Amino acid sequence: MEKLTENMIRWAESILGSTAYAGWCLAFIEDALEISNQIEIFGGDSAKESYELYKDALRGGVPERGAFVFYDCLCPSENGPVNWGHCGVSLGDGRVIHAWDMVRIDDYLGIEKLTALTGDHPKYLGWVALERVLHQKPSV
Repeated sequence: MEKLTENMIRWAESILGSTAYAGWCLAFIEDALEISNQIEIFGGDSAKESYELYKDALRGGVPERGAFVFYDCLCPSENGPVNWGHCGVSLGDGRVIHAWDMVRIDDYLGIEKLTALTGDHPKYLGWVALERVLHQKPSV
């Protein structure tokens, strides 16, 4: 598990400052894990959907290194604001690497101070260990 975690974090840190994932936080954390480790995972279509799939294993407090960290957040859509959520990967020291306006690192609670395009602020929901993410089965 440690090798998967370190590969994922190294890949994510290698694109710090990139705007390629702006607005695509779930794609960012999935790519970080999948591309760096040549695997495929099965999650939801949004950060909120993935949170719902993993919430049986949700934990509070400071996230462990490599954990997927989840937030409620209203995002813009064609039909008005929708809670698609927000997510990132924990660096294990209270900081999270995530895609917001660019790939950046923020304190896991500091992310709540960011302002979405809807004017909303993310609200911390908790974190899920990487082991749980890897045990998600594809929906049929």
